[in-house]
This record gives sequence, structure tokens and C-alpha cells, in this order.
Amino acid sequence: MILDIENDYIKEHILDGYFGLEKEGLRVLENGMFSHTLHPFPEDENIVKDFCENQTEINTSVHSSAKAAVEELKYHNQRIYTKLQALPQKEYLWPFSNPPFIIKEQDIPVAVFEGNSASKTAYRDYLSEKYGRYKMTFSGIHVNFSFSDELIKAGYKEERKRQGHSNAFVSQQEPGDYQEYKNKVYLTLAKRLAAYGWILVAVTAASPIIDSSFVEKGVYGKDIFTGMASVRCSEMGYWNEFAPIFNYDNITEYVKSIQKYVDNGLLKEPSELYYPIRLKPKGENRLETLCQYGVNHIELRMFDLNPLTQAGVEEKDIVFAQLLMIWLLGIKERPFMQKDQIQAVQNFKKAAHYDLKTVRITTVDGENCSVARAAIKIIDEMKHFYQTIGLPVQDILEFEYNKFIERENRYAWQIRQRFQTGYVKKVLELARERQEG
Repeated sequence: MILDIENDYIKEHILDGYFGLEKEGLRVLENGMFSHTLHPFPEDENIVKDFCENQTEINTSVHSSAKAAVEELKYHNQRIYTKLQALPQKEYLWPFSNPPFIIKEQDIPVAVFEGNSASKTAYRDYLSEKYGRYKMTFSGIHVNFSFSDELIKAGYKEERKRQGHSNAFVSQQEPGDYQEYKNKVYLTLAKRLAAYGWILVAVTAASPIIDSSFVEKGVYGKDIFTGMASVRCSEMGYWNEFAPIFNYDNITEYVKSIQKYVDNGLLKEPSELYYPIRLKPKGENRLETLCQYGVNHIELRMFDLNPLTQAGVEEKDIVFAQLLMIWLLGIKERPFMQKDQIQAVQNFKKAAHYDLKTVRITTVDGENCSVARAAIKIIDEMKHFYQTIGLPVQDILEFEYNKFIERENRYAWQIRQRFQTGYVKKVLELARERQEG
């Protein structure tokens, strides 16, 4: 285990952490077609544009609680509503991960950047050629998380004690050793999330319906149920044409294992690696920065937009992700070979299916079982873990546990029941209600 949960100081700070959220969303017209106006928030550091010119991306600041991050998300949502409501031709913020009507590929406006940022448009043109623009219209939530310095330092101190060093914390004398330990924590977390993170797809999947125009060009207005609970996280969504293999031994080797895909031409940029987990440095997100200065936080990229919530994400799901990460640092090391990394990609895709009691995955223990059964086993282990250390988080765990007991508790089931007849029309009604209400 990386964190000694028997240590009282570690236990005291184990729930301390920092949260930042990114939320993508399409701007659409009243008829469900894409907006073709320019991004209405130029020079705004909190509301930027993503792949499409009409795809807004909210970036919150960093908060010490999931609740505060969600509240800021709501605030920026309202800012967007106000702006779109005042445009000469009214627009709406589409609240689903799956897009509405797509007339043709050219109807998806690639984001325009000028001057020193012109290369961003060129990169998007490259992506549209390689993957097609349809796939780029998916929107989601990215959760950025970091443990508190107090928690990492306490773990570092315990590590030094095990190695026979003084009890004193020596970050000033040996900052390189401390950052190396911090990198080790996040590398271990990233590896274990690759093995177990599929459960976050299963609990946040919220996009079971898509318009026919996504799967058949020129045919729109028909509701399609693909058998997926999250289309963007399924085999139809954001994935590369290969299963990446990472080296988690140290940060230098980890960076090299990503850079090799750029060097051999499989990727144009490291950001083209569409993997649900990313390790990120402080400041500019570049591999050179990550290698030089180390890991600052981890990014979880598998959350669907949740149209059942005002913010677009359920706070309990973010807290569950935090609890999962803490638990992962408290369990014993298990082998995670190349074949396991390849299997992990398949597990993420399978967890995006609608019926989790029939779809099967292979767990890190080598067990082949349904997604639901594997998820229940994980949450049972988490319940025991948190009961053992006396932390009152059972309500969050029970909330997620119940999603695998009764299908009615899953977002995808509720959304399919509510929006399956007249998908685009009903979602537009919801968008209008949120914006004008």
C-alpha cells in the first residue's frame, strides 16, 4: 500500500483534496441545429472553446471541496445562459453528452484560433481528418483532483521512516526526493485507476440515446438506442486505434512511454492520446513540464454530462471518485502486466454498456464476470475499508452501490425512460427550461 491508513495523521487528512472541473457543452439553435456564431466569451479564462467553435468549455478554479467546484460550475452555466439568451438569434446550451441534429460533417464548425494560437486550428483540422468531426461533438466532464500537501507529506514521512531515516520532514533539504515520492503516489494511482476506473464510467454513464444523424448521414429526427449507456465512452466514442501501454516505474519512463507514440507517428501530439486518465503537471500541460517538475494532479475524463442535474454533474459522483482513489492507494499491489493494460481498455468500453448484468469484463484478479457483479465487489471492499478506519462515507458508497442493484437507480435508465421518444425535442425543452426558468 502507498498510504498507511493506520497512521493517525494520514487518517486525519485522508479526505483532504482539491477539485477542479472542466465541462464541455454545445451551443445550439432553437431547432436543434448547431450554432455557427463565434465563441461569445473571448478573453474569458473560465469559458473557452474546445474542438468546435460552438463547443464551450467551462474551467473552474481549484476548490477544497467537490461541492464548491460544482457551485462554481453552476455559476458559469448561468453566465452562459444569460449570454445566449441575449444574442440576436437565441441559442441554448445543449445539456447532453451526445449531440443533437447533424446535417453533415461541414455543419460542425472547427474552432477558429488566430495569431500565435493558429496552430490550434491546424491541429483540430488534423483531428477532423483522422477521426471525423462527428466524434468530436461528444461533450463530457473532466474531474481534476489532487491530494493535499499535508497528506502527501505525511505519506513521505512514513516512507522515510520505513527506510530508516529521521522522523523529521526534510522537503527543504531534499525536494527532489519528495517530488519523486509524490510522482510515485500519482503513478501508482494512475496504474490502479487504469485497472479499476471503469467503475466510474458505469456510475456516471448518462447518454443512452442519440439522434439518427450521428450514425446515418442526412437522416435526422429518429431516436437511436445503441445498447450503450455512454456512447462517448463506448467503442463508438473517444478512443485511439491502439491500446496504449504505459510504463509506471517512474515519471521519466512514463513520459517516454507516451512520447514513443508521437515519435512513431501514431499520435501527432500527446494530447491526442484519448485515455480516460491523465497525469498533469502544474502550469502548461506538456510532457516536458511533467518530466521536469513532476505530477501536480490527476485528470479523470470519463464522466458524461448528467442532464438530470443543474450543474451537469452530480456532486456525489465526484466524491465517490475521490473515495475510490483513496481506497486504491490503500490496497496491496497487484500485478498489472501489458496484457492487463490491454484488457483495461476493453473494460472501460464494456462498462459503457446499458445492461451491466449481461456484459462481462475480466478483473485484475482474473475473474470473468458481469460489470455489475465486479462493481458490487469493489464497493463492498470500499465499505469495509472505510468502516475499518471509521470514516462516515457510507451514504456515498450506498448511493453508488444501489445503481448496480436496481437499474432504476442508474442515470442512463432514467434518461432513456424520460427522453427516448422525441429525444432532440425533449432535450431542447429541458435546455429552454434551464435557460429561461
